[in-house]
Order: sequence, then C-alpha cells, then structure tokens
Amino acid sequence: MPGWVIAMFAVSAVLILRDMAKTFFETRRSRREAAVYDFHPQKLQMERYASTFRNLAEVFYCVPCPKEYLTKEQTDRMLLQQQNTVCENCPKASWCWDQYQYLTRQQCVELLDAFASEEEDKQNLAKGEWISHCLNGTRFLEKLNSQYQKERQNFLWTRRMAENRIAVAEQFNEMAGIMNRAARELYSLNSLPDELSEKIRSRMKKNGVCVQKVWMQEKPREHLKIFVTMKAGKHCKMTLRQAAAILSELCGTRLVAVRDDHLVLSSEFSTILFCEDVKYQVLYGVGRITKEKESISGDNYSTLCEDGRFVLCLSDGMGSGYEANKESEMVVELFEKFLKSGFSRETAARMINSVMVLRRNDGMFSTVDIGSIDLYSGVCSFLKAGAAPSFIRRDTWVDTISSTSLAAGLLQQLNFDTAQKKMYDGDFLIMVTDGVIDALPKEEPEERMKQMLLEIQAGEPREFARELLEQVLRIGEYKARDDMTVLAARIWKK
Repeated sequence: MPGWVIAMFAVSAVLILRDMAKTFFETRRSRREAAVYDFHPQKLQMERYASTFRNLAEVFYCVPCPKEYLTKEQTDRMLLQQQNTVCENCPKASWCWDQYQYLTRQQCVELLDAFASEEEDKQNLAKGEWISHCLNGTRFLEKLNSQYQKERQNFLWTRRMAENRIAVAEQFNEMAGIMNRAARELYSLNSLPDELSEKIRSRMKKNGVCVQKVWMQEKPREHLKIFVTMKAGKHCKMTLRQAAAILSELCGTRLVAVRDDHLVLSSEFSTILFCEDVKYQVLYGVGRITKEKESISGDNYSTLCEDGRFVLCLSDGMGSGYEANKESEMVVELFEKFLKSGFSRETAARMINSVMVLRRNDGMFSTVDIGSIDLYSGVCSFLKAGAAPSFIRRDTWVDTISSTSLAAGLLQQLNFDTAQKKMYDGDFLIMVTDGVIDALPKEEPEERMKQMLLEIQAGEPREFARELLEQVLRIGEYKARDDMTVLAARIWKK
C-alpha cells in the first residue's frame, strides 16, 4: 500500500480521535454545567418563591363562587319572613301556608322567577295572578320584591368578590410562571470557550475597543445570544453593525445587535446583546374608518418586533366611541409593555384579562387578536379572544383562522383560541375587526372575504389594506355602521 495512503488514514484517524475526544469532553462539561445550573442555590430559591405563589393561587381558586341568585334555603327564608310579617294577621294565612302550602310556595317561586327575568309582561302576569287571590297582594308583592332585590344585590357583590379572587389567583399563577422562567433564563448564561473569547478580545482591541466580559446564552430549540460588555477607546468610532460583523466572522454565524438607542459604541462600558440574524422580514399597513357619527374609533392596534418575532395586536373595544377606544387602547398598550418586558404572549393575554376583570365596568370588554410571526422559521402563531377571523393569502389560495372564544374581561379564566400556520415568501397576513366582517353579506361572509382578498392586486401591505377596506365600504354603500380596521402584513425572505 502506498505510503501516502497510510499517512492519509493515519491523519484521518487522528482527526477522528480528536473530534471524539472533543465531543466527549464537551459533553462532560455541558453535563457538569447543566448539573450546576439545575442545582444553583439562587435558582432553587426562585423556584421556591414560584411555588409559594402557586400555593397562594390555589387558595384563591378554592373559594366557591355562587352559581345562582337564590338557593332553596334563601327562598325558604324569604317566604318565612313574609309569613311572619305580611301574612301574620291575615285571616287566610292558615289556608295559604298550611292547607295549600305547596301551591302557595310554587306561585311565590314563579313570582321570583318573574322578578329575575326583568320582563315586564311576565312580571305583570305573575303579579295579577297573585293579587287575584291574596287579601294583602300589593303589600306582599312590595315586600317580596324588596327582599328579592336585597338578595340579588348580595349575590352580585358575592359573585363579584369571587371573580376578583379568581382574577388575583390568575395573576399569582402567572407570576409563578414568570419567576420559573426567569430562574431558567437567569442561570442559563455560560462563558464562551477560552479560545473564542480571547479571539474576540484580541480582534476588538485591534479596532480600539476594550472588551471586559463575553458570555452566551444558548438553550435547546433557541437561537444563539452573545452578551458583550465593552467600551470604545479614544478616537474609536466603531458602530454596532461593525461590531456585529466581527463577531459574526469569529462565531461562524450571522449576528446582529439588539439595541435601538445607540448606533455607535459608547466610551463607557455597556453590555450589548447580539443575536442570530433572522431569515424573514415583515412590512405592514393599516386601513381604518370610524363609525358614522363618531369622532373616535373603538379599535386600536400595535406592532412590535421583539426577540426574533414580529407581533401584530388588534383590539376592538365594545361598542364605539371614547369608552370603547379607552378599553382597546389599554389592551394594546399593556400587551406591548408585557412583550417588551419579556413576557410570553399567553402570559401577557392572561394578565390583561385579569386586569380587565378587576377593573371591569358593567358590559365593558375588548377583543384580543394576536398574530406573532417567527422571523427565523416563518411560522405564525395566533391567539384570539372574541376576535374576528384572520386570513393568510398565498397566490391563488386563502386560509382562514377563526375563533369561538369570548372577549377579554368577560370571564376570570379565559380560554384563548390558538393556532399555528406556516407562512412563505410573499404571503399576506390579514387581520380585521368584526365591523369589517359584519359589513359583508350575511350569507357566508368569510367566503366573500376570501374572494375579495384574491381579487386584490396590490403588493404593498398598506395599499392592500386600504383597497380591501374600500371594497368592504362599497358593499355597504359607503356607510360605516361600525368601526372598521384592516391590518395587513407581508413576509419576505431576506
């Protein structure tokens, strides 16, 4: 066998052994670091705090909530009070409450049902039947109705307190989840390999930048994040884009700086986060019109690009005008703040719902419609509460994402409708408020919407949204019977 072939096999064997050894030692190191991370005392303490919050939530969840206005015991107590006051000196008392007790009680229950229905015709019929055979009918009805209203008010207050307790329990539960996530992320930072760290320091130093510390956060199924604490030296005008280019070359993957307040490195030490660059970019546009005779729309929207995701949030306050605008504005503002603070979309939505339950005025609520596009994979995650359908248009095909859940602020424990759809280069995402859907023909409005979306030729999202809104207004003879908002976004590969 030729010597060069033997030499090649020998070199290959050495390289294979080197890679196996490297993999073995890196695996041992990663296991050791994972063990240290899993049993970090401060992480364990955070998890204990989280467990305490979950226990508090369970206490509030266990408080019973009244299911109906009047129990049998409450009804019996009210009727006994009537016997001892209004009927006490009535000559027919024994006839009503002894001889025909079952029939009298049945009629009283029907009266209470009529009071509860708040239907005038039903109440008048029940009252007329009672007065026709009761000697003190008018006084009896006044007293019974007064007692009923007191019991009803007590019930409403009790139920309201129970709702508030559950809303607080929801917040405790979400706080526990937040603390668990914070514990995982806070102690998942690792130092870079010494060789790579030294290369970064050396390269930056040549460019007039002093690097104090470098560490990374790399978790399963997530993208690489590198934190660098550094400052610019004298006469150094390095931009964050230039720093990202150097790190990209050394790390072997394209990185971008996640910072929007400074374009040039500061002369004082600051920590900059660099993340893997995304594969997609998104542009969006909006078309809106306010309900006739209203000066302000009850719809609000927000967009946010955070942590590799482009998020669109659309909210429709109940009704129209100032009050509806105030409710939906609170939803989108809180959602944006929660997301910027690192909360997940689900946690943000549940926290907003609990806030709305706690501060709810009678009949005030808002829809929640969220579309979150992963700019690495192109997968769009939807979260809906009482929202109108959303649509994805691709060439000659339209997909619908519907919701059957209730709006935020109506229930203490709200179940959101969720879905995931893969988006491709050039796809449109269209989100609308119910004013748009309601303006379409009553028979199969979603199918009519699909047809309209396929007819639009505009390639720019803003023009797309405005053209869709124009078509909807044309169907309604240019009369806006409700606030209408169309939020359109288009995704492209970078």
